[in-house]
Amino acid sequence: MAENGKRQWVNYSFYKVDPQWRRLPEEEKESGRNEFLEVVEGYSKKIMVFPYTNFGYRPDCDFMIWRVSYEIEDFERMTKDMLNAGFGKYLTTPWSFLSMTKHSVYVSDHVHEGQEGTRLRVIPSQSKFIFVYPFTKTMDWYMLPFDKRRRMMQEHIELGHEFPNVKINTSYSFGIDDQEFIVAFETDDPADFLDLVMKMREQDARPYTEKDTPIFTCIKKTAKEMIDLVS
Repeated sequence: MAENGKRQWVNYSFYKVDPQWRRLPEEEKESGRNEFLEVVEGYSKKIMVFPYTNFGYRPDCDFMIWRVSYEIEDFERMTKDMLNAGFGKYLTTPWSFLSMTKHSVYVSDHVHEGQEGTRLRVIPSQSKFIFVYPFTKTMDWYMLPFDKRRRMMQEHIELGHEFPNVKINTSYSFGIDDQEFIVAFETDDPADFLDLVMKMREQDARPYTEKDTPIFTCIKKTAKEMIDLVS
């Protein structure tokens, strides 16, 4: 439920399945999957929960859960319940990123179609793919005059308009996690995203990027599809 003027907490958590899980008797696995699914679906009725997989093409994680809530404690409670469920006892969390929504200081007068007045609220596009990565600028970036930074950000915006099928979700981590931003691009066409990123490398702002890895390519699933695939 939206709360006008209040920022949202945003979390991208990546999980790895212990190979021992797949050696369990099928009956035990079925029970464990159902317990875990019940937790995920239960919290989906209270907060925003979006399951994805990156199974088979990253060695360090198998699936990702994108969560959005007005209360950070919701992430604590959900994580506890998931990891205490049968399937959850065989999970580790190699990556997890925390951020919040806020209005951009560079593009406060710019909105994407269908997102008017929603910068404080996450509105996923429900595209098949999402590309997630932490992002940090160099210290030199913040020493530049504001107008110069804004001009370079406007260049990013104009390039983004060349790829209308790619939607960016930016959230902010200053002081609450190791990175400065989390960026998550949603699209149904990964080729468009690849071409967009290549062109971004040529822009004036690129030398002011300190870190923009690891990059996670994730495919949207239902909670059941996610659990069935990785187990």
